[in-house]
Amino acid sequence: MTTHQRQGVREADGRAAAARDDEEDDQEGQDGQPYDPRAFPPFAVTVDLAVLTVRDSRLQVLLVRRGESPYRGAWALPGGFVRPEESAGSAARRELAEETGLGHDTVHGLHLEQLRTYSDPGRDPRMRVVSVAYTALLPDLPEPRGGGDAAHAQWVPRDRTGPLAFDHDRILADAHDRIRAKLEYTCLATGFCPPEFTLGELQQVYETVWGVPLDRPNFRRKVLATPGFVEAVEGPPRRTGGRGKPAALYRAGPASALHPPLLRPEGRPQP
Repeated sequence: MTTHQRQGVREADGRAAAARDDEEDDQEGQDGQPYDPRAFPPFAVTVDLAVLTVRDSRLQVLLVRRGESPYRGAWALPGGFVRPEESAGSAARRELAEETGLGHDTVHGLHLEQLRTYSDPGRDPRMRVVSVAYTALLPDLPEPRGGGDAAHAQWVPRDRTGPLAFDHDRILADAHDRIRAKLEYTCLATGFCPPEFTLGELQQVYETVWGVPLDRPNFRRKVLATPGFVEAVEGPPRRTGGRGKPAALYRAGPASALHPPLLRPEGRPQP
């Protein structure tokens, strides 16, 4: 064997040894011990959705009546287990479509954002379950129907939800607080409106979510002075339910943030 051949053998042996070391490192923890996933207690991941809309001048939440144990027959937020091949976001949209019958087109077109993670050990009586909660905003839609493990789905006024299954009362309260705050500095309110809306309808969203009356001229001035918040719709105005003249129509503008913010009135009680 030539010197060049012996050098090649040594290099090959070195690469093989390094590969074995890398494989052993992959199977060991930081303390040098083999990693055994069975040494850790199993847990599941679910998604829960706080879906809100404004109907009949009231803030309403989408609830499902559970058709399976635990909490069979109780009202709960839509949601379910994340499948192995899914992301949490994909699971949230799938569960919302399955449990409410709203349709995949409607579900995939709505504003859905992650709220927070809920991981208290005793939050689910079945096993250790960690939930990734989302909140979504919808314009007024027809009544949904149940599906999946939900026996029935229904819009329920926020102030009449009553005790919910699991820790869903806490999730819903957190979602309501999040939306109240985001209405101050984002254009999120237009997500409650149909594609074309009046400024009166937009004001009703703020009053319903915040639970306070707003001065109409002042609200109109602030909205129209905020770049990109709303855009005027060409065409004839729309007659509303009041006795006044038809109101001009607007659509959501390109902006996502409000500069300056539209702050809640101070000193008013919050529901």
